[in-house]
Amino acid sequence: MLRFVHPLLLFVATSLFATAADRLPNIVVIFTDDQGYGDVGVFGAKGYTTPNLDGMAKSGTKFTNFHVAQAVCSASRTGLLTGCYPNRVGIHGALGPQSNHGINAAETTIAELLKSRGYTTGMAGKWHLGHHEAFLPNRHGFDESFGLPYSNDMWPFHPEAKPGTYPPLPLYENGKIIDREITPDKMRNLTTWYTERAVKFIERNHERPFFFYLAHAMPHVPLAVSDKFKGKSQHGLYGDVIMEIDWSVGEVLTALKKHGLERDTLVIFTSDNGPWLSYGNHAGSAGPLREGKGTSWEGGTRVPCLMRWPGRIPAGVTSNDYLMTIDLLPTFAGLTGAKLPTLPIDGLDVWPLIAQKPGAKNPHEGYGIWYAQNELQAVVSGDGHWKVILPHTYRTLGGRPGGRDGVPTKYENVANESPKLYDLRADLGETKDLAAQHPDEVKRLLAFAEKCRDDLGDTLTKRKGKGTREPGRVAAK
Repeated sequence: MLRFVHPLLLFVATSLFATAADRLPNIVVIFTDDQGYGDVGVFGAKGYTTPNLDGMAKSGTKFTNFHVAQAVCSASRTGLLTGCYPNRVGIHGALGPQSNHGINAAETTIAELLKSRGYTTGMAGKWHLGHHEAFLPNRHGFDESFGLPYSNDMWPFHPEAKPGTYPPLPLYENGKIIDREITPDKMRNLTTWYTERAVKFIERNHERPFFFYLAHAMPHVPLAVSDKFKGKSQHGLYGDVIMEIDWSVGEVLTALKKHGLERDTLVIFTSDNGPWLSYGNHAGSAGPLREGKGTSWEGGTRVPCLMRWPGRIPAGVTSNDYLMTIDLLPTFAGLTGAKLPTLPIDGLDVWPLIAQKPGAKNPHEGYGIWYAQNELQAVVSGDGHWKVILPHTYRTLGGRPGGRDGVPTKYENVANESPKLYDLRADLGETKDLAAQHPDEVKRLLAFAEKCRDDLGDTLTKRKGKGTREPGRVAAK
């Protein structure tokens, strides 16, 4: 039977439907510190559980071939937040308390990109793109921020500190120091504090589009965990710390559900680089991958990644497509209708791959992997099939165990004398050099390496790139 519907009611219903359909997506990026590829339950973790992260894999997609731009703190964060290889914008390694440079004001961060579309933006956690006022989050698109300016093993106020000791660190809120005495005892509260900030931000901004960047300080050494998770795992302090991070993820997801935002929010969980293996039982696991943090082997750049957006990202699916953090900014631009930065960036929109659209292919010819002071150490084909490790010196434990209880073992340096080719689809651990068997693949990737050198340079071959830009600088005191 046909029923009469009042035109006004029809107009209201249609308007509400259009509003829901046209709503810009909320975006939450959860970025941990030094968490290895094997440090999540669904990636093979042992001795502790990660039910909330495992739940993300069931309700979203598990990405097994997701990479950071460089396997170290500041450089990795630069790649994520700007969509650029960090060496393009002059950020190398890990900026220390004595650094007088940081992210340039001319660069566009994810926060600035999304603010151009009316987003409210916030962050909690480790920044590490420069600790001077000009480089802090509130100068680079974040409406609010809270956290440490760099790693929790760095000390600006105690230059006489001895190795193995951890004097107080400064805690910032909205560009101002609010506590100069973040001692090791207070550090155990960081994961909780950062999580509470994220939850409160969601509660305050649930009626408008928002971006939140939750950059946990853990599990970077020195490890610290709150009383509620101390001794909970069968894997010691490191396992306790990961369990608390998993709890944090659960709190964020619960907040989204509470406000009916699950289907309106893209949530991404990943890490800034692989595990700091020299710390042994205070470090994580690279799983089946070779080496860890501070190297251009897979254990350094390949990190666990989970993405969830019900209705938009397939649930319970595993993707082995090669992706990199530099691709997130342009992907967010595509999803929100934001204009890309004026200055050239390196990432490309990979939403078709993330959404598992039929026939989707990685749009990159390849990816360059630099480390240290602009050393081009490896190149990878865009489809993630082939990787060439270029001649360079890298650090390794050489099969020796790492240290115990916060005291690291020393690395040894090993020279790779010639280009080596690895089939990452068949040899995830990079154990078999196939350069002799596949000379055409080597030739193709070496030609791509030349393009990388021409654009961004390579100190190993004494090449200066044409496309590099200067970081921001302040006068030395």
